[in-house]
Amino acid sequence: MSEIRHNWSKEEILAIYNKPLMELLYDAATIHRLHHNPNTVQVSTLLSIKTGGCSEDCGYCPQAARYHTDVDGNDLMGVQQVKAQAMRAKASGSSRVCMGAAWRNVKDGEEFDQVLEMVRTINKLDMEVCCTLGMITENQAKRLAEAGLYAYNHNLDSSEEYYKEVISTRAFQDRLDTIDNVRKTNVTVCSGGIIGMGEKEEDRAGMLVALSTLNPQPESVPINALVAVEGTPLEEEKPVEIWDMIRMVATTRIVMPETQVRLSAGRTQMSREGQAMCFFAGANSIFAGDKLLTTPNPDVNEDMKMFELLGLNPQKPFTKKVQPPTVEAKDSEFQSLGEKPKWTRPDHTIERNEKSKEKAKALK
Repeated sequence: MSEIRHNWSKEEILAIYNKPLMELLYDAATIHRLHHNPNTVQVSTLLSIKTGGCSEDCGYCPQAARYHTDVDGNDLMGVQQVKAQAMRAKASGSSRVCMGAAWRNVKDGEEFDQVLEMVRTINKLDMEVCCTLGMITENQAKRLAEAGLYAYNHNLDSSEEYYKEVISTRAFQDRLDTIDNVRKTNVTVCSGGIIGMGEKEEDRAGMLVALSTLNPQPESVPINALVAVEGTPLEEEKPVEIWDMIRMVATTRIVMPETQVRLSAGRTQMSREGQAMCFFAGANSIFAGDKLLTTPNPDVNEDMKMFELLGLNPQKPFTKKVQPPTVEAKDSEFQSLGEKPKWTRPDHTIERNEKSKEKAKALK
């Protein structure tokens, strides 16, 4: 088995990323087969349980309240509504439901209690449950774990250096602190980023340095291709070349051998052949369903046709880690602390984000 290293340098990762493509693919595929079944891909369904109205200024995100996009905001979904969606996802081949709420951070109270009930409900369906809710405290992470949460997603988005060119309303360290809070529980970590935001190859390598030097490394790493949405600061960015996605997937596989590398946003722009090369290079997880929160995604039936064509099988739930138990709210050891944590608000501004904000004001 290949060694799990936590001391990768940016120079080493760049050298891997820029190898001749056939050599890179061979190396990544070899490592992939040492640690994973190459014909099995984990399928997740991403469900937006609270859409729009976010106070953050992430340059890629149509859910930011300050930008003018076609996203309609929705209040938090009900538990039974979420259960019905989860059952539909299970019937179509998903083993995991990831619930996303457009929050800056979790706030103790009625809505978080409702999310905890959603986690309990889905875990009882024998599905892996993942949440992406923004920054969370240690106690909030423990409450999620107690409810039966399998994974928590909190993407680093880019390198620490380029992060400041995309987001000004929170700091890179806040991301790391949230991941650290999750690591104080038995919940697995899902953390990756986005390529195609105008970053350099050095920034892609820098993001992989930040992820691979975490100990333990994230159990799941989503690699997203930017979906440029009109009204956001990054609306003019050109689509990511498939070769960049293949190189990014392969490099991620090599530096994080045991991680599930998730082929995430941007798949609608990829051919089946392109996706097949990503699977060969080490991607072994996808999101299914017609939407990823608010951006388009391939139809699940199309994905299943692709799986059949390639001889791929959906991964069964709890293959990598045993199912966590669910503790009912009345038996909970960890109660709401009514926390109001002071997450960072950096004082710099990003010119293109400000321009999009002003443009949105003019359109209202």
